[in-house]
Amino acid sequence: MNETLNRAGWTRRRVLASAAGGVALAAAGAFPMPAIAQSKKLTYWGGLVLSDTAHKLLIDAVTAWGAANNVETEVVLINVNEITQKVSAAIASGTLPDVFDVGLELLTLLSRQDVFAKVDDVYERIGNAHGGWFEGPAKASDMTAVAGGRTAIPFGVSGNLLMRRKDLLEPAGFTEPPKTWDELVTQAVAINKPPLSGLGLALSNVGDGNLQTSVLQSFGGRIADDAGKKVMLDSPETRLWLTWLKDAWDKGLFAPGSTVWDGSGDNQAYLSGQVGFIANTGSVAVAARKDDPELFEQTGFSALPAGPIGTISPVSPQSRVINAKSPLVEEGKSLLEHLANSEFMNEYFQYAIWGPVLKDQEKLPAFDGSNTILNGLLDLAKTGTPPAYPDVFNAAYADMSANFIIPKLAQRVVVDGWDFDKAIAEGQASTQAIYDKY
Repeated sequence: MNETLNRAGWTRRRVLASAAGGVALAAAGAFPMPAIAQSKKLTYWGGLVLSDTAHKLLIDAVTAWGAANNVETEVVLINVNEITQKVSAAIASGTLPDVFDVGLELLTLLSRQDVFAKVDDVYERIGNAHGGWFEGPAKASDMTAVAGGRTAIPFGVSGNLLMRRKDLLEPAGFTEPPKTWDELVTQAVAINKPPLSGLGLALSNVGDGNLQTSVLQSFGGRIADDAGKKVMLDSPETRLWLTWLKDAWDKGLFAPGSTVWDGSGDNQAYLSGQVGFIANTGSVAVAARKDDPELFEQTGFSALPAGPIGTISPVSPQSRVINAKSPLVEEGKSLLEHLANSEFMNEYFQYAIWGPVLKDQEKLPAFDGSNTILNGLLDLAKTGTPPAYPDVFNAAYADMSANFIIPKLAQRVVVDGWDFDKAIAEGQASTQAIYDKY
């Protein structure tokens, strides 16, 4: 090993392990894995999550595969927020690892640059062995249009879950999560008793504020046309969304400060007991489970509600890829197939904050209903939609999101008191100016 593994608890520093270290070699017999009868060294960069146990499970699984296949392995765990920087530097210096994790944005960018090996064969084998892939992560990770084939094997999904205070809602007669945005308002009204606000949805210029883009789309609104060129914000459907939003605002359901929150505003509002509902990727749940177990037990998790045209709940897959220039492409494929096995993933899901990607994973004990976070992530995996859907996920859409056009449109209506036509006209013009750059 390059560093000693502290089993009592790991830091977020670089954690390395190799087959030569002899960690968990007994696990090799527990999981079926294709054999590669050669002695070589494979380096894998994995993403740090919020669980030391999940880190250990991943290292042990890679190490066991290496031991069974006579391949020396090195696992490097990297903060997910630094993966883009690390991978970019490695490409420039020619030191890219054999296998590594990527998020959707990096996958999309580098698939256009022939950085990744094609993995259609492994993708098909894994899908056939595990009941097929859920549609959301399958579509989101498919780079065939730009790369000529699949370049990634998704292993988990994340996205916004609706979190609710069951201890407040159930006494009010609401035992199930709201299925529609109108039902959300109805339930929020029932528990909206200042200083507690019914809704902790951000309307500010932060990533959480972009949730309103999904709400808009679920009401039938579009950012642009099917070609991803002509902006289509000025529509009856956008006005329908704004009608819903202003009605909820006028009822006093949104928490004070929600139009100016920073990125942690909704998190803190929920953790401090100030709101009944928020939408969050899971970090709040992890914090509550650690620091406020009572609040965690009182929290329900579900997919986002639906609008008139259905549920728009973007899923963001986390995937494993293989360096196209690696001399160990076939070994990399063998490893990716091994890491999809049910025994490992069942344990991994219970400690890492990811939802399932394969249909048979719903049957794993991890998703038996006892873990409320995983219940919500399963719901997300089954009902989630590809990023930007029904719009086109392209550079212009990403730029629009980064400029918080939809939260700003909402602010014009609920804060500045603009009428719908004036607010939409500004949003239409601002967005078209962005799209015209591309």
